[in-house]
Amino acid sequence: MPDTSGSELDIDHIARELSELSPRRILARAFELFELDDIAISFSGAEDVLLIDFACDLLGDRKPRVFSLDTGRLHPETYRFMAEVERRYELRIEYCFPEAAAVEALVRTKGLFSFYEDGHHECCGVRKVAPLRRQLGTLRAWITGQRRDQSPRTRGAVPVLERDGSFSGRDGGPLYKFNPMVSMGSDEVWDTIRAFEVPYNALHERGLVSIGCEPCTRAVLPGEHERAGRWWWEAATKKECGLHVTGEDQDTDADA
Repeated sequence: MPDTSGSELDIDHIARELSELSPRRILARAFELFELDDIAISFSGAEDVLLIDFACDLLGDRKPRVFSLDTGRLHPETYRFMAEVERRYELRIEYCFPEAAAVEALVRTKGLFSFYEDGHHECCGVRKVAPLRRQLGTLRAWITGQRRDQSPRTRGAVPVLERDGSFSGRDGGPLYKFNPMVSMGSDEVWDTIRAFEVPYNALHERGLVSIGCEPCTRAVLPGEHERAGRWWWEAATKKECGLHVTGEDQDTDADA
């Protein structure tokens, strides 16, 4: 039965248990530990659609909570993909929008493309981190599509389960974070997508591997790492934005 007592989880014990399981079985365990209203999948409109596919298969007639950050600057293909996911899995994504006043203040003060001059963190803070913080305040746990091979520097040590050190959950309580896909490599992800005929963002066919906002995403070149297409004008150590912060990055940077 799901844990509804509000007591804290034994992270070390459960993480050891989950470390030997497949992404699908990790999801199943997450849904055993939390009521469906207390836990949600963070969907970025990229290949982590696998989480939704696995979850819907596991839950049968029930549907998982799924949320996504709509920054207002996503690619048209991403919006079409999100609509396709809603149709395919017969669910409604909980779109999280930035505060209009905060976006207005940033753009009026610094213009539409200030991030090319002074870095992406201020814009990401307004359009992504603040809406995420509000959304996570409705939950006790969230599920992400982070993989260790996405960025060896910032994600190489991502655990399968952690207590989120950057955000609080419902009523200011502890927030738990499941990362079922941490051990999957990119090739395995795409083999699974093709095998199960899971929908994916059309931008992947144009060389965009890690997909974010339109002004901040480009195709990667042969031999480049998948995160090279994100904020390409900045240093290779700054490929994150504030959504996922662990270890050495607690006071620096992180993303989705």
